[in-house]
Amino acid sequence: MRIAIDAMGGDHAPKSNVEGALAAAKEWSDVELLLVGDEAKLTPYMTTSPSNVRIIHAPDTIEADDEPVKAVRRKKEASMVVAGRMVREGEADCMISAGNTGALMTTGLLIVGRMNGVERPALAPMIPTMDGRGVLALDLGANMDAKPEHLAQYALMGSIYREKVHGMAKPRVGLLNVGTEAMKGNELTKQVYPLLAELPIQFVGNVEARDVLESTCDVLVCDGFAGNVMLKSLEGTASSLFGVLKREFTRTWYTKLAAAMLMPALKGLRKTMDYKEHGGAPLLGLNGLVIKAHGSSDARAVHNAVRQARLALQNDLIETISMGVGGTNSGK
Repeated sequence: MRIAIDAMGGDHAPKSNVEGALAAAKEWSDVELLLVGDEAKLTPYMTTSPSNVRIIHAPDTIEADDEPVKAVRRKKEASMVVAGRMVREGEADCMISAGNTGALMTTGLLIVGRMNGVERPALAPMIPTMDGRGVLALDLGANMDAKPEHLAQYALMGSIYREKVHGMAKPRVGLLNVGTEAMKGNELTKQVYPLLAELPIQFVGNVEARDVLESTCDVLVCDGFAGNVMLKSLEGTASSLFGVLKREFTRTWYTKLAAAMLMPALKGLRKTMDYKEHGGAPLLGLNGLVIKAHGSSDARAVHNAVRQARLALQNDLIETISMGVGGTNSGK
């Protein structure tokens, strides 16, 4: 399997992408990693030369502040666009990028293409939960507005993803809402509820945001606006909480002693809540596998994104989703 990595994308590019790829290449010999980017900038970080890593020269880069549609259309030799084109043309089975999210979504739509039967692709990151299972949430920002049928497709795609990639026999699917009662919420959630109840999934009803971290469901469905607000709130809360703990535990010699005793547990909690452990978020509904890594991904996050992509490819995720939504994956 061939995985193209947008080596110029992300806050720590290209160093983190190259190092993560080299680590992944060492662990999985059945994966060929294609580092797409400026060869002159990538080569200095190639500390080893494994046979399953190649550099694909792409001289241009889409920056974080570039306007997505204009950048994708004008920068045809940008690393992200070249990687997307490789997926479309069958030169790669998957692409990973930690770059501009809007540009990656545009690349997915304009270059890779939508899957037949899917109206709106969804960004589906894993949200860490207290028991370590995590919840796949979609959509968390690809589409700010959604129709009921879009959320129904999200639910089906998310359920298939957790079954195929994470090995869950019957993933529990919940609908993000302001209450657990069936008729709670706005017009969108009220219309979506009966649609989800009719799908061939294990629908467990409405889920409130305060219960998401308690593993009340395995797949959480929402529109991109509400989902992104929830995600940013959780990230901000976690960051503030660890900041407060660090400040309090370094205040006096007594609290420093307490911190030393609690350190193993705190490190375990931080690892549980760390996005780097999950690697990236797939853009589900495209005619090829596209994974969005966190913008500040380090080498470990890139390595885990490759692991995630490898599992998805091994389990024929795109083909299975295509059959599940009733379309045909004509491009693969």
